[in-house]
Amino acid sequence: ELLERVKKGGGENAMLRHTQRNKKLLVRERLRLLLDDGDFLELSPLAGLDMPYGDVPAAGCLTGIGRICGVWCVFIASDATVKGGTIYPIGVKKQLRAQEIAMENRLLSVHLVDSGGAFLPLQSELFPDKLHGGRIFYNEAIMSAMGIPQVAVVCGSCVAGGAYVPTMAEESVIVDGTGTLFLAGPALLKAATGEDVSPEELGGARLHSQVSGCSDHFAASEEEAYECIRNVVSALNCAPVPEEDREPDSPLYSPEELLGLAPLSYSCTLPVKLILSRLVDGSRFQEFKAAYGTTLVTGFGHVEGHLVGIVASNGELAHDAALKGSHFVQLCGQRRIPILFLQNTAPQPAGPASISQAHSNRLKAQASMMAAVACAAVPKITIVIGGCFGSDSYIMCGRSFSPNFLFLWPNARVALVDSQHLPTVPPAGDCTGEELELKQLKAKLEEESSAFYSSSRLWDDGIILPQDTRKV
Repeated sequence: ELLERVKKGGGENAMLRHTQRNKKLLVRERLRLLLDDGDFLELSPLAGLDMPYGDVPAAGCLTGIGRICGVWCVFIASDATVKGGTIYPIGVKKQLRAQEIAMENRLLSVHLVDSGGAFLPLQSELFPDKLHGGRIFYNEAIMSAMGIPQVAVVCGSCVAGGAYVPTMAEESVIVDGTGTLFLAGPALLKAATGEDVSPEELGGARLHSQVSGCSDHFAASEEEAYECIRNVVSALNCAPVPEEDREPDSPLYSPEELLGLAPLSYSCTLPVKLILSRLVDGSRFQEFKAAYGTTLVTGFGHVEGHLVGIVASNGELAHDAALKGSHFVQLCGQRRIPILFLQNTAPQPAGPASISQAHSNRLKAQASMMAAVACAAVPKITIVIGGCFGSDSYIMCGRSFSPNFLFLWPNARVALVDSQHLPTVPPAGDCTGEELELKQLKAKLEEESSAFYSSSRLWDDGIILPQDTRKV
């Protein structure tokens, strides 16, 4: 339901204004024309949901991964139905994350620009700091130096700082009649100088194609612009990803059953091998140290034909499990095998505060696994399929340990502590001041640990349906 709501952008009226009055295509229609088979993985679609910028997702842009002429690309596409494509703080964060993915994975970047620029009332949250809006242009320069191509289509308004996005790209296309590019639009010009000028005269497609040279290609329509970009990509000398010689084996057990296996309660841990048997090709899993440290499952398998090392929580990460995990992650690093982490922890209630030898040993073993995960120079993908609390988030390659991608199932819970393990509180009428404070804390933890709270703030790369995990 939330994903369908997001697809409606700024709502019916905004979509009508965009398509009928402004004669422009919707952002997903643009991508269908641009990408091979129109198929793509959308990143963080719920970013901005229920944040304090109104009743629509406030990111104002769509980011994702798909293929153009067989070449894998990251795309950053403005959604002008959401507040005219105006850039909010969460939108800046979303664009920077997409660029980070492009740099880490050396993927071609494609910008579809249709934006009114930064939302000035929030300038202090999106302009001055290191990871604010200016970082987008810094990244463009760094990516060019790294030899990562970037191309752009000006398919609508492109104002103020946003005008640097297409002008810093290697090649850009501008659409006649709808694409405009300027630092200050006609209204600001009128206010500053009293001069009346049309958007076309000030920064239209013909001016930038024939006079300024800011655009490299002129397109008479949006459809022509996306065909032009496909031609540009075909001439970048980027090798397309080779097609697989054969179809990978499907799991013996249907991935559709993952929807029924996703736990709703965290009083127990989901047996993670039930998940693996529905994720890996042919349900074949070569387990490593099967009888040792059983609260962590490690081993090798293939997902859609790709060999991966799998590190999957099967309960609390005890001393032996952490040692096993450290050993296995180091093996993957030595063999250059990507690692798939499945976070699925039901933590035990806190015990006595005394520091026992066992407790100290577990801390040391967990620290060893943290170091191994941080230093393993291989791609890492993390999926939170159940609960993930406290230090397990670090040890199992959570966001602060920079996995290449981090996805959540809708039932996922991510928090410093599990609110279920805080002391119980009597009914509201019988509460003391301290008990009332504890009750409010539990409610706050419960709200802030949900997958939807996380994803709306871009702490992950999106919520995915369990049955789509293999494809993602």
